[in-house]
Amino acid sequence: MSSRSRRVDDPLWKSILEQTFSHFLRFIFPDTDAVFDLSRPFDYLDKEFERLFPPESTGKGVRYVDKLVKVFLKDGSEQFVLCHLEIQSNKGRGDLAERMFRYYYRIWDRYKVPITAIAILADENASYRPVVYSREFMGTTLRYDFNSYKILDQEESVLRSNENPFSVIVLTALLTIKNKKISDEGLKAIKHDLYDEMIKREMDKDTRQGLYDFLTYYVSFDNEEVLSIFEEEIKTKIGRSDTMGTQEYLLDKAEKKGIQKGIQKGKIEGKIEMLRELGFTIAEICQKLGLAKPEVEKYFGEIKKA
Repeated sequence: MSSRSRRVDDPLWKSILEQTFSHFLRFIFPDTDAVFDLSRPFDYLDKEFERLFPPESTGKGVRYVDKLVKVFLKDGSEQFVLCHLEIQSNKGRGDLAERMFRYYYRIWDRYKVPITAIAILADENASYRPVVYSREFMGTTLRYDFNSYKILDQEESVLRSNENPFSVIVLTALLTIKNKKISDEGLKAIKHDLYDEMIKREMDKDTRQGLYDFLTYYVSFDNEEVLSIFEEEIKTKIGRSDTMGTQEYLLDKAEKKGIQKGIQKGKIEGKIEMLRELGFTIAEICQKLGLAKPEVEKYFGEIKKA
């Protein structure tokens, strides 16, 4: 058995939400097809969100991912909804409700459009379930209610019977919470089980690749060789060898873009620019590429000048 909790890759939520967003809406909101025009493309406003809320140090144990998405309505009008999504993998400082309210009023002040907000809580604290932010002083009252989805509350059997592809994402997160100290072999068995659940559901090729990436890389093996074994076993299962993971894919794509542009030191600049375009924050890029913050910020400046 592992003696410590396993590392989870929270930033993967950012990419999987984009790859499965229509499924996510249907999973969370039963009347999605009557409200949203899913034939129109979604607009992921990561850069706009970062301008409103620049990256800041969140402190030890506080990890979350923000996703701001413009979704058009079914009535055909130009009105749209901005959905704010948050993944809270640890109780942290307990200020989620206040942050959700701060997000709301800043987004409303900037865009003046209807906003629906949801916090996806992926922590293991059963009593932690913020759904409202309120303030009152001498007859003046403020109350902000937002949607909250607690992964720990979900029933495994219900998720397995749900044909929505996003149920596999939730099941992955749920099993992660329930199996914090499992052995590598046990974790590999869970990943195979999740893969089998995935292939039962109908989805397009890109969505299936996204789900595979998430269930494969969201929770890390202690021994990286076990990851290689798992990937080889999946290749044998499906009879092909193109199961490149999200992290490898993004970095490879970024490197190729840098080379194509013919920039000196293009491998680094290309990777930074591509990860930036894919919605990764400066802090996340630093972590993924092993670079210091001033180094990444310098490249951002050079890219803007180009």
